[in-house]
Amino acid sequence: MKEEEVNRCQIQEWYPKFKSVSIKTLIHELPESFVEYLNDSGPLILPLSIADDDALPNRVHKPEDEEDCEVHEGSEDEAECPPPPPCFPELEMNIKESIKSLGGAVFPKLNWSAPKDSAWISSTGNLKCSSFSEIVLLLRSSDSLMHDLSRAYDSCNDKTASRPQKFFLALRKWYASLRPEMEFRCFVRNRLLVGITQREVTGFYPALLEKKDDLKLMIREFYSDKLRDKFDSESYAFDVYVTTDGRVKLLDFNPWGGSTLPLLFDWAELEENLKEEGGDLEFRIVGSQCGVRPGMKTAVPYDYLDTSPGSGWDQFLNKASEELRQQNMSAEAGA
Repeated sequence: MKEEEVNRCQIQEWYPKFKSVSIKTLIHELPESFVEYLNDSGPLILPLSIADDDALPNRVHKPEDEEDCEVHEGSEDEAECPPPPPCFPELEMNIKESIKSLGGAVFPKLNWSAPKDSAWISSTGNLKCSSFSEIVLLLRSSDSLMHDLSRAYDSCNDKTASRPQKFFLALRKWYASLRPEMEFRCFVRNRLLVGITQREVTGFYPALLEKKDDLKLMIREFYSDKLRDKFDSESYAFDVYVTTDGRVKLLDFNPWGGSTLPLLFDWAELEENLKEEGGDLEFRIVGSQCGVRPGMKTAVPYDYLDTSPGSGWDQFLNKASEELRQQNMSAEAGA
């Protein structure tokens, strides 16, 4: 794998070329100060928001771990206080405008990766965000984003850098109606589509058994018509979503091998089973409840376990409870 192949899979590189067959996305270049903030391994301190009504608790912490400002002898009454929260007013304003133009809700990702491993901290349990603070909370709580921030080129045999020169935040329109079983990962080797796999491998969806042949045909035609002669890499993976009316939407590109998950395949068999043009294309889905794969387990950081009154986690749980209460009221009203 080469750096240029990895770079082609950055969303800011491929989206302008394929936006007509993808989902609506707005992309923001991130200031280096914000990148440094994402790389900070210290306590989770959310930026000071320019709109207090949108802001989540500014700091998620254990109160006993944070001491009051203390005046030490000989300091001439100078107090040692924690630094003020960071603030990114221009970036926040731009992101707010993008969220509004995308219908009020988005899901975020950096150059390559989305913070899927931090969905547990969201009050909705997914990547849906309607404010700058919610986006930042997901980004700062994610371990998987360290791939983008410092390990993106680890699998490259011509590695010259540990990170790209610039980072971007992609805000993708949130669709509440998307069904996880209709998302698929496809593998291209030497410009031949050699495999398709169900992307959500933690569930068994009987309806896919009936649709398998039709889905295989739709995805094969999509690759031939929209991607094969337009994406510059010869070997790669791409993710698609198939809508209820049979349209195929491009979600992402991924490098061949490296940190890209082969899901129901393994890389060795994908390397070996190269198909001739027009040959059989293998399409794998979870065929029974016994074939379900375990999901990615995510540990909750110890610092977030404090639920004492007034703590950041306590406020977060209260916000989640209020959202659930409103959802139940809406459901009862529509019944």
